[in-house]
Formats: sequence, structure tokens, C-alpha cells
Amino acid sequence: MAEPTVVDKPSSFMDPFKGLLLTYLMPESCYDEFFLHFNLLDVPCLKILLSKGLGIGIILGSVMVKLPQILKLIGARSAEGLSFNSILLELLAITGTMAYSIAKQFPFSAWGEALFLMLQTVTIGFLIQHYGGKTTRGVMFVFVYMGLLVLLLSPVTPLSVVTTMQASNMPAIIIGRLIQAATNFRNGHTGQLSAISVFLLFAGSLARIFTSLQETGDTLMALTYVISSSCNGIIALQVLYYWNSAAKQKKME
Repeated sequence: MAEPTVVDKPSSFMDPFKGLLLTYLMPESCYDEFFLHFNLLDVPCLKILLSKGLGIGIILGSVMVKLPQILKLIGARSAEGLSFNSILLELLAITGTMAYSIAKQFPFSAWGEALFLMLQTVTIGFLIQHYGGKTTRGVMFVFVYMGLLVLLLSPVTPLSVVTTMQASNMPAIIIGRLIQAATNFRNGHTGQLSAISVFLLFAGSLARIFTSLQETGDTLMALTYVISSSCNGIIALQVLYYWNSAAKQKKME
């Protein structure tokens, strides 16, 4: 007697959805809690979901966070009001976070925006040099930075160096932002500084305090974002202050 043919059970329509969720948003235990046990108020899983969601949102937003700043520079063909030294220190902080996260093998959702912010910050640094009449120096800046970045991410660089660089982020962020704040104060305006970019950076650094604690548990990373949020908040307040001052001045004229 012939054995009956075994027919493969069709895969559930939830399988692709489940794979997407498990890859990007939650572990399998949380998937079971939400979709098998219907426990939608599980606090630990809600924290994971919120952290992953915020992380992905920050990364997606970072692709365009400094684009308004770049477009403003290109449109005005001027880098008035922007400090190149501040950009260098900001780049140091971004690079330190990226190298430290890669060395520690943190999930991409915990640091991915650093990659896109780095590329955009390098572009802004070049444009500041270019519109300052120093294009050759700008090109050299890009090549030297990329060479140092490759060296930093290579196995040749000890973890202790990367950790020290991450620890130095805090003074680098503080000094860099204070230089920009002092430039704004001295000029009496924020020049070609993009308000959209400033506010997006402020919001992103605030959200990163929670996601870094949730996804990495690394207090050094979290403290870096606390400092970054405070400094970005100062620049954001200046943007609002000089914006309102300019509006009042126009009404008086």
C-alpha cells in the first residue's frame, strides 16, 4: 500500500511580519508576550519596543538631520556664523561614539545615527573651508579624516584608545558647543546655522539618553548623551533668542 503523500503545511501569513519584528524591534520572548499571550502591557517588553523604535527613528532622521544645514550653506554660498573648530570637536565626539560602539559590538540601532552624522559633519567642515576660500585645505581635511577613521576602526587600534576617545567626548562636546555659542553671542546672530538641524540634534540627543541605557546599559554612553543634550539645548535657546530678537527688530523698523 502506497504511503500517503505528505503535504507541507503552508507558512502562516504572520511569518514575514514576525521575522521583521524579531530582526528589528523585539526578542522572541516579547513577540510571544504580545501576539501569543496578548499581554500588551508587559513593561520590560514595552521598554524594549520603545527603545528599538526610537533608535530606528533617530537613525532614519539622522540621514537628513544636517541636510537643511548643508543646503543653507550651499544656497547662501557662505559659512558665516559657523565655527570650523566647533565642527572639528563635534566630529571628534561623533567619531568616538561610533568607534566605541563598533568596538563594543553594540546593536546598530543604538548608534547608527553617528555614521550619517559623521558624513554630514565632514561635508559641512569641507563647505566651511571652501566658502572661506580654502578649498585645498578642505579637501585635505576630508582625506586626512577618512584616513584616521580607517585606522581607528581597524584591529590595529587597541580598545583602550577607543575607550579613552569616548571618555574625551564630554569635554569635546562641551568645548565645541561653547565655541559655537560664543561665536553666536559675539556676532549677535546665528548666521547660517540651520534652526531645523539644531532642534533635530537636540531632540535626537535627548531620546538617545533612554535608548543607550536600555540597549547598551553603558553609563559612559548615556552620560555622553546627557552632556550632548545640555549643550545642544544651549544652542537651541540661542536660535530662539536671536530669532525673536530679529523679529522684534523688523517690527520696530
